[in-house]
Amino acid sequence: MPGRGIVASYGVRFWMLVVLVGLCAGLGGAALMELLRAIQHLAWSYHSGDFLEGVKRTSSTQRVLVLLIGGAVAGAGALLLARGGAGEVSEAIWLRGARLPLLASFARAVHSIVIVALGASLGREAAPQQVGAAVASALSDWARLVEWQRRLLVACGAGAGMAAVYNVPLGGALFALEVLMGTLTLPLVLPALATSLIATSVAWIALPTNPTYKISTYPIHASQVVWALIVGPIAGLAAIGWIHLVRRAHALRPTGWMRLAAPIAVFAALGALAIAYPQLLGNGKPVVQLALVGKLSAGLLAVLLVLKPLVTAACVGSGAPGGLFTPTLAYGVLLGGLLGEGWTQIWPGAPLGSYAIIGGAAVLAASMQGPLAAVVLLLELTHHADALMVPILLAVVEATVLARVLGAPSIYSARVSTGARDGAAAGDAAQGQDRDGMGSEFAEVVEPSARW
Repeated sequence: MPGRGIVASYGVRFWMLVVLVGLCAGLGGAALMELLRAIQHLAWSYHSGDFLEGVKRTSSTQRVLVLLIGGAVAGAGALLLARGGAGEVSEAIWLRGARLPLLASFARAVHSIVIVALGASLGREAAPQQVGAAVASALSDWARLVEWQRRLLVACGAGAGMAAVYNVPLGGALFALEVLMGTLTLPLVLPALATSLIATSVAWIALPTNPTYKISTYPIHASQVVWALIVGPIAGLAAIGWIHLVRRAHALRPTGWMRLAAPIAVFAALGALAIAYPQLLGNGKPVVQLALVGKLSAGLLAVLLVLKPLVTAACVGSGAPGGLFTPTLAYGVLLGGLLGEGWTQIWPGAPLGSYAIIGGAAVLAASMQGPLAAVVLLLELTHHADALMVPILLAVVEATVLARVLGAPSIYSARVSTGARDGAAAGDAAQGQDRDGMGSEFAEVVEPSARW
């Protein structure tokens, strides 16, 4: 692993770039969230309060019409941006030398946030990650950084964008390193922490400092520990199924004129489903909130557990850009909430929402192949889950190990182009190259999570 030599090689200029990336990621994240709110309020005819409550007050016609507009925007944007070269951040980091075109990436970020605001079942974090990563890539070009420093700075930029919009400075840093870089060492941790904390504090100019999800403190109970021991492998299998669904959907993305038609068809179907189930719209944040406080019935938990991942995969398959973090968390808390409903009939005593937290952490960890990042993100997102640390860790370890043993990739590497991934792997094998320039420990770039 890189050590003192790498720390010394950073230099003053590198740390100046770290500060600039953090500032730009924070400002970009705040601006994108303001745009998200403005479009949501306009499209769904509400001025304050929760997105889901605003959607519920709309008519069936408006739900379908807004989603049709969202599909048209998604399709038109896909056609216009097809030649811009701004793809997934993870693919750029692992396969393209961490190079992202600045203006095309900004356009993709705005495109993503607009369609999420219009109801696409995708995560909002992809847009600020794109902005942070693109700024880092441009600054790396200007400073002529070596490739391993470029890759590190771009990953830090993506993590900082996520940290800014969710108010998760430590979680954003761990996401950059554990999920995107696939390693945790002190020399790499310092830049990641710096960019994330700067971005988070800058975003406070416009974004709230309170936790994303408001829950009470759940006390530890023996039933939660036993339940976590049982549910961990189930969560791992559920994560594997979700990863394969995402990979299949990504492989089916349309080309040619279908880039315009496919999103319209998918979003129209989503609008029709939203007539009965408005919870399907958006990234899933309201669903997570309700599940974490035990306010979803068993019947609705079961329906959403089936439909939410399917509509998210359909949005991915339509070619619409967006994140998977909150949809994955929503899938996990729905699974935990539903299984917890049954468990409380056998062993009552623990709050229903506590099972949703444990299930959400386990599915998220196995899906991202980032157990530390998943646990810290849940802690920062709720501010009141630390009492459940033992059952959370039990479920997270079991789920993640099972996913690894069965050879599942992460949801981020699942979205990397199969052809590009195979080509990069073959090229490395033929040339015997160390793509990172950081030693043999960093030679694997196609899927960082495979390193541990």
